[in-house]
Amino acid sequence: MIVNDSNDWDRLRRRHFLNVSGTGIGTAALATLLPAAKLNAGSVQDSLVQTSGRVADQGLPGLPHFAPTAKRVVVLWQGGGPSHVDLFDPKPELANWAGKDIPDSVRGMTRLSTMSSGYQKWPATPAIKPFRKYGQSGIELSEILPNIGGIADELCLVRSMHTEAVNHAPGVTFFLTGSQVPGRPSLGAWLSYGLGSETEELPTFVVMTSSDRGKTCGQLFFDYYWGSGFLPSVHQGVRFRNTGDLVPYLANPTGVSAESRRSLLDDVAALNELNLQQYGDPEIETRIAQYEMAFRMQTSVPDLVDFRDESSETLANYGPDALVKGTYANNCLIARRLLERGVRFVQLMHSGWDQHNNLYTQLEQQCLDTEGPSAALVKDLKQRGLLDDTLVVWAAEFGRTPFGQGDPAKPNGRDHFGRAFSWWLAGGGVKPGTVYGATDDFAWNITENPVHVHDMQATLLHLCGIDHTRLTFRYQGRQYRLTDVHGEVVQGIIRT
Repeated sequence: MIVNDSNDWDRLRRRHFLNVSGTGIGTAALATLLPAAKLNAGSVQDSLVQTSGRVADQGLPGLPHFAPTAKRVVVLWQGGGPSHVDLFDPKPELANWAGKDIPDSVRGMTRLSTMSSGYQKWPATPAIKPFRKYGQSGIELSEILPNIGGIADELCLVRSMHTEAVNHAPGVTFFLTGSQVPGRPSLGAWLSYGLGSETEELPTFVVMTSSDRGKTCGQLFFDYYWGSGFLPSVHQGVRFRNTGDLVPYLANPTGVSAESRRSLLDDVAALNELNLQQYGDPEIETRIAQYEMAFRMQTSVPDLVDFRDESSETLANYGPDALVKGTYANNCLIARRLLERGVRFVQLMHSGWDQHNNLYTQLEQQCLDTEGPSAALVKDLKQRGLLDDTLVVWAAEFGRTPFGQGDPAKPNGRDHFGRAFSWWLAGGGVKPGTVYGATDDFAWNITENPVHVHDMQATLLHLCGIDHTRLTFRYQGRQYRLTDVHGEVVQGIIRT
């Protein structure tokens, strides 16, 4: 620890002193263990400097724990809760019960949102469109998902997801961080922390957002959905904007050359390095790393969104909005370009699936806007040889109620439903062309192979070569992990 003047003493506090002096004691002890030939002032200082951001860029020692099948992940988050009853889980029995109350024996003590928990009527509401079989696998999907149906033989459709959450923000937070209460690291941050980066030109973890055209959903995207929580902040997601510049302030100001910017950053980095040596604060190294990343992104980001090398066929697959900035289709196209450039984790967040009173109009519109680009991304990755080691996860916080919401005589919506819902995955080591799990005739109760949110988190980490029980971080006196103290790997969806 170096204290040069009174200003340094002013900045030094008890926490800093214990932090830094503790590091010094540890270094002294280390000096007695290392061979003398390898120990000099430079090597000791290097080992001290490499205690946070730059080591994290390379991942933790010993990770991955075993050979991964997925080197990168893209989460296609469908905010609001898509209706499994209408899209993924065919229940012809609901048509026979249409308008009649779903029996008490089926409903049991299921937790519902306050919007419907006090209902006196529970009118069974069948799917708004017919289902049909797709692909050689014969997976049954709604006919309003023709493009997803076109990749049915790549899908692992999980019909037995379940969660305790019945409201949007807690439900999203639960899957992305492992807790319904904000503050813990997100899935992408955990992967960045554990596995590090595969590229020096772009962030390890990128987030993009979009919304339905009519802004009917009203769901907000909070920063903690991609936050680093108590992990070093270098691991938080970098959000690309959907209006204006993709990343603000990347361009040099007028009159500032790339050479002068480089020189300025070198000088700032030198000052930050002095502070890092003095105080040992990992956030200082985060600052150094982010300045360097921003400098490199001045070149990489303009190239990322230069679509002149995309074929007309590829753009057509992503749909008419492929080049419309801020749309889900455009974000899917950018996601593929990020993945092929080495970005480890891409999180697309789209809102618009909250059909409380517009089921018969808005649900189909959501499918028109999103299912084509989702399928195009899977096909594009496969065509480029990236799907085998890229995990695609189409997910949401919960599903929708099998009973109708609104006037019991003529319901026009569905409420939140966490007891059973559906997700699909593709690539990255999951079994293609398969259905996992099942629900009863009302799509209410899981009858086969339940998959809890923590089970899915454990499985996603497993596909990335991580034992979820061993990726931990000590904070406030206890070891934390993404899956908390829960979660079992779902072996039935893993390709063998």
